[in-house]
Amino acid sequence: MPDSRASAQDLDRVASGLAACLPALNRALDRRVGQDFAQPKPPEAQLALLRFVARREGATVREAAEALLMRPNNVSALVSQLTERGLLERRQDAADKRIAHLYATARAQRELAEVRHLQDRHIARALQCLTEGEQDALGSALGALNSLARHLHPAPAAE
Repeated sequence: MPDSRASAQDLDRVASGLAACLPALNRALDRRVGQDFAQPKPPEAQLALLRFVARREGATVREAAEALLMRPNNVSALVSQLTERGLLERRQDAADKRIAHLYATARAQRELAEVRHLQDRHIARALQCLTEGEQDALGSALGALNSLARHLHPAPAAE
């Protein structure tokens, strides 16, 4: 019994540490990228939608909302903003005119690539400041972090 209690305490410590560290890491990276981005960097919600649409061309607002864990009306507002900025294209469904399919523009693809490049560069620089052991530990943790993300993201609702 004491081992399971210690294990639960360890899990609580790791959970608390991740809950504190990951948002701080994301904010710091976002701030760094924003400083180096050529034009005003789109907010994270817009970037998340653009990334999703770039991976799933032709996705609908509903599909994007489910994948991004957002409300459809919020995604619809983001779609309008991104369409006005020339980063997203909305195309009507041939069979059902009420449904729109989303496509990232060439400009959006370029901006996403630039953001990704800046993120990679900043993280690589920060990694160089760590010890070899810390670098190895982070490399080893990638699989576990991806698995954790999958467990936190609920499965899409059945239709």
